[in-house]
Amino acid sequence: MEKDAYPANSLLGTLKRLRESTDLSVAVKYLADHAGAIDAELGKTVLAEIPAFSQSGNPDILPEVAQHASAHNDEMLRLLRGGAISDFEFVRTHAKRRADQHFPLEATLHAYRCGHKVLSRWVRNAILSAGSPAKHAPAVIAAVADFALEYTDAISTVAASSYVAQIRLLADVAVDNRIELLNILLEGYDESDGRVAEILRESGYLDSRQSYCVVLAQSVDPAEMLNTARARRLAESIGNILHASATRRIVDVRGSKVVGIFSDIRRTSGWTVPHTALAKRIAAESSMLGNAVLIGVSNDVPSTSRIPGAYKEAMLALALTSVANRVVQFAEVPTRRLLLHLAGENLQHALPAWAGDFIHVDENSGGVLIATLRAYADADMNVLKAADNLSVHPNTIYSRMQRILNITHLDARSFQALSELLIVADCSAR
Repeated sequence: MEKDAYPANSLLGTLKRLRESTDLSVAVKYLADHAGAIDAELGKTVLAEIPAFSQSGNPDILPEVAQHASAHNDEMLRLLRGGAISDFEFVRTHAKRRADQHFPLEATLHAYRCGHKVLSRWVRNAILSAGSPAKHAPAVIAAVADFALEYTDAISTVAASSYVAQIRLLADVAVDNRIELLNILLEGYDESDGRVAEILRESGYLDSRQSYCVVLAQSVDPAEMLNTARARRLAESIGNILHASATRRIVDVRGSKVVGIFSDIRRTSGWTVPHTALAKRIAAESSMLGNAVLIGVSNDVPSTSRIPGAYKEAMLALALTSVANRVVQFAEVPTRRLLLHLAGENLQHALPAWAGDFIHVDENSGGVLIATLRAYADADMNVLKAADNLSVHPNTIYSRMQRILNITHLDARSFQALSELLIVADCSAR
C-alpha cells in the first residue's frame, strides 16, 4: 500500500507538457553543468530557513541532507531526460532514516518546500537558456511551475507516508519491549537467565544504587478501566505527572489497572546519605491526579529481584483506598488494618456469637458504643481523657462500657477485651 501513496498521473501529465513545450536537451546540459551550484544553494537555503537542521546535535543529519538534495537533483535530471516516473525509493529511505533519528517530519517537509523554490528557478532558467522564442516563454514558465509543484507534492506525500509508517513500527517495537520488560520485572526472573540479564542491563536496571517502587492506579469507577482509550489516557497522565519523582519509569495498562515501575538513584555512593524515599515522593505527587483516581504505592525496594514483592504491596495498598483516602502508601497502612484486610472473609465467618447483637445495638444508638471504645483506646485506656475527647461526663463512659459488658460479656476496661471488641468493630466497618 505504501508504494501507491502518491498517484503518478498528475506528475506524469505536467512532465509531458514540459517536454512538449520546449527542447529539454540544452536545459538538461545546463542543469548538469551547474549541479554543484544547485546542491550548494539547496543546502544553504535549507539551513537558512529551517533552524531544526542547524540545531540538531546529530552529526549525521547535515551530511545525509546534503546527499538527499543531490539525489533530488539527479532525479530531476533523469526525469527531464525522458526517464519514467519512479517509486521514489530514495525518498522513502530518507524518510525512514529521519524517523529512526526522531528528526521532526515538519522540518523535512519544509525542506522540500524550500527545494521546490530553488529547483523550479534553476529548471526555468535552464530551459530559457535554450533560447526559446519569447512568445513561448509564458507557457514554458507555467509548465515548469506545474512540474516543480507536482514533483514537490509527490515527494512530500511519499516522505510523510513512509515517515509515519516507520514511527508506528518503532512505537509498536517500543510497546513490545516495554511490555516484555514490565512482565519480567513484575513476575520475577532467575539471575541465571542470560537473555533476561541482558535486557535488564541494556535498560539500566542492574545498578545496585537504585531504588524501585511500584504504583497501581485505577478509576474510582472500575467500569471506566474497561475502556481502553480512557485507561491509556490515565497511564499517560500518571507517567507525565510523576516524571519528576523518578529518573526512569515504565507505565502501562495491565489487566484493569495502570501499573507503573519507578526508579531513582538511592544514593550517590556508599559514603553518602540515601535520598528521600521514592515511594514517599510518588505518594505525595499522586494527589495531583484528581479525585477520580485511586492509587496504591508500594515501599521502596533496593533491587529488581524484589519488585514482585513491591507489586503485591501496591496491590494491597490499592485495595485499601477509598474515595475519602484516594492515595495509600503501603508503609503508612496500620498493621491492624492490614491484618484485617488479609484475613478477609475468613475472619468474618469466625466472629463470636455476640458480634451481631453488638453491631446492631451500636447502629441503633448512632454508633456511640464503638466511638467510645475507639476514644478509650486512643486515650491509652484513660476514662477521664476519653470523656474529655468525646465531650461527655466520665459516668457516660462507664455507662456505655456496662452496656457493652451486658451484650458481649467483655469488660472493655481490660486490654484483651478492648482489643477483641475493636477487632469486631473494625470487621463491621469493612
